[in-house]
Amino acid sequence: MKKSYPFVDLVFGTFNIYKLAELLYGQITSGSRVVDVWDEPGTIVEALPGKRKYPFKTGVNIMYGCNNFCSYCIVPYVRGRERSRYADEILDEIRGLVADGVTEVMLLGQNVNSYGPGFADLLRQVNEIDGLRRIRFMTSHPKDLSDELIDAMASCDKVCDHLHLPLQSGSSRILRKMNRSYDKEQYLSLVDRIREKLPDIALTTDIIVGFPGETEEDFSDTLDVVGRVGYDSAYTFIYSKRTGTPAARMPDEVPEDVVRDRFDRLLTLIHSRSEELFSARVGKTYEALVEEINDHDPSMVSARLSNNALVHLPVPGKQAPSAMIGSYVSVRLIESKGFYYMGSIE
Repeated sequence: MKKSYPFVDLVFGTFNIYKLAELLYGQITSGSRVVDVWDEPGTIVEALPGKRKYPFKTGVNIMYGCNNFCSYCIVPYVRGRERSRYADEILDEIRGLVADGVTEVMLLGQNVNSYGPGFADLLRQVNEIDGLRRIRFMTSHPKDLSDELIDAMASCDKVCDHLHLPLQSGSSRILRKMNRSYDKEQYLSLVDRIREKLPDIALTTDIIVGFPGETEEDFSDTLDVVGRVGYDSAYTFIYSKRTGTPAARMPDEVPEDVVRDRFDRLLTLIHSRSEELFSARVGKTYEALVEEINDHDPSMVSARLSNNALVHLPVPGKQAPSAMIGSYVSVRLIESKGFYYMGSIE
């Protein structure tokens, strides 16, 4: 940065982003370049003010960094090793947010399942906070999702019916190359245990297509897992190199035309299974949190179910759509539109 972009006045890293105001002030008052880049993370700074997109829901970081070193991922190198916040600090932050009108929190971390003092215990403690109505969390690494956590999810009434469980690949061989620390059968067994305790849970995932050395047989394993699990939705990616990662040095790149073909076939299967799951819920009634006025029709509102699906609703009577934002309503699902619903307020 210093050599290639001499006109940049301020250079800092991910470990000290909380110092932005201080660093910016220093640059402005001195008029000279400020460079503040750390090799190692410092102590987690607590009680920083935040700005929320929604007044009624927000994310809460419970840890920073990552210890997993997946072969395609740069995160451990730029964000450092895992550092967990103290549970008391997290709970105090959430209580303060609830006092300020928040009713839904998402607990955030690169791998929340490896949260230091124990994620299952933290989940139970957050569940006891008065005034809080919904708890979400992400991301969960399959290798660390324990039976204890599954039990905690089942017993905590505020935990939403949604779990993001990254697959990345259905091929055990590719998963080893990715350094994911689980194989195809272990992942499928985990899904079975989750669904045994949480039959109504909606699963979403991440999948990479075209990882170096991926064969048609490897890709067929991915399709097999997608077909057997049935995801509500999936974030799908075509593999791209990240300089500094082990995967960037791996040979046997998959030809672009082959990757595109596989990517299209994967999307077709994901959409097909998703439509089946969404259609099966039509006619049922669920609680939804109204988030905003509908983008396309200001006489309607958009709300989110516990399973994270979006539903668009006409506002009953002469009620102002804006007055409903942040409220919880009982919703009947009228029609599935693939990845969202049309519904009515009961």
